[in-house]
Amino acid sequence: MRHRIAHRKLNRTSSHRKALRRNLAQSLIEHGQVRTTLAKAKDVRPFVEKIITMARKARARAAANDEAGSLVARRQIHKLMGDRSIVPADHHSEYTDMSNAHRRHLLRMSTGRRYRTGDPKGRLSFTGESVTHRLIDTVAARFEDRPGGYTRIIRLADRRVGDHSPLAVLQLVGEEQAPGSLTKPARSGRHRRSDARYAAAIKAAKASSADATRPSKAPEPSAEQDAEVEAPTDEQDARQEEPSNEQDESVS
Repeated sequence: MRHRIAHRKLNRTSSHRKALRRNLAQSLIEHGQVRTTLAKAKDVRPFVEKIITMARKARARAAANDEAGSLVARRQIHKLMGDRSIVPADHHSEYTDMSNAHRRHLLRMSTGRRYRTGDPKGRLSFTGESVTHRLIDTVAARFEDRPGGYTRIIRLADRRVGDHSPLAVLQLVGEEQAPGSLTKPARSGRHRRSDARYAAAIKAAKASSADATRPSKAPEPSAEQDAEVEAPTDEQDARQEEPSNEQDESVS
């Protein structure tokens, strides 16, 4: 029985499992969503919820001019999640073509500390942004009025190649743009033919019902019948023009 077992082992050691959890949490904060297995998403979700709650506390203490409390909350976040430099999306191609020395200048100051805000400094066109700064200033600011439930898990229809593990998307609440992997798969030929037959049956049923409800009309006379009715014969014309002998005698 699984008594007093609160977390998933994920077939990893404790240090490997903590590193996996930190990396997934940082990627979620950086990109807004991550695609992983369902077991990992369920394991990382409570960790991310706790980190976002701590970021909300740090932001609230900073707003209340409690610098000591805000610093303690930031240190707790850094202890649990670590830190990562985020390169702005507009400069990814430029960052890829740089040398390692130039990259270090963009990510760290001369003192060795990381750049936090991502704003350009001096001659640098851009700098790296720390994950903690984005968490507190962007993610926590979005959830100021939300008492928990900052993430959602969306199960995917496809499975991972290799071990056939179920996949899912761990996403921050409020991300209106759906991930590309959530689009419906293309319908097979069998499904398309079935839909075509169903549509044809519906169309035929509608046509038959319309014919049944339509009022019946009397058959129209043919052209020969019209000619017989409209054109009187010569005998009828003669009878109408010449009065009968009986009528003449009665008149006289």
